[in-house]
Amino acid sequence: MNIVIREINDDADEIDSAKTFLYGQIREVYGIGPTPKFHYDIEGLKEYYISPERNNFFLVMDGENIVATAGIRAYDKDYDFLKNTCCKEDTASIWRLMVDKEYRRNGIARILVEEMENFARHEGYEDIYLHSHRYLEEAIPFWKSLGYEVVLEEDDYDETSHMIKNLI
Repeated sequence: MNIVIREINDDADEIDSAKTFLYGQIREVYGIGPTPKFHYDIEGLKEYYISPERNNFFLVMDGENIVATAGIRAYDKDYDFLKNTCCKEDTASIWRLMVDKEYRRNGIARILVEEMENFARHEGYEDIYLHSHRYLEEAIPFWKSLGYEVVLEEDDYDETSHMIKNLI
């Protein structure tokens, strides 16, 4: 393995490769194909992660192959239960942390999260929000091990857990 973590380039071919990787992971992990309601940010990688100054998208490369991704952007949700906690000025949000199954359990996700947290601190964010799903067995314990705290668990069809970590 020759692993390199870097920011995505504003290059159409690289963006297409990232989309292909992400949709492959989503198909494998969630058993669904591209769904505009859930995957609008993948179709708009440039608009959501590359162009905005305080946002970013990371690729983990093994040679020429993308083996993991992660995106970070200003918080842009409007959950009632977070109205007094999160805002786009001081809260970042993590999206699309995906690691190819052949590369899992090698510390790649931890390194990616550290990279995103450092980016967020540098950009002046005070907190990071994310959501995950309880049916992904290792997800919640992973995030908790990195200091993320569950602020709400929904009993929705997706078993959503909303989590926050303070960076200061």
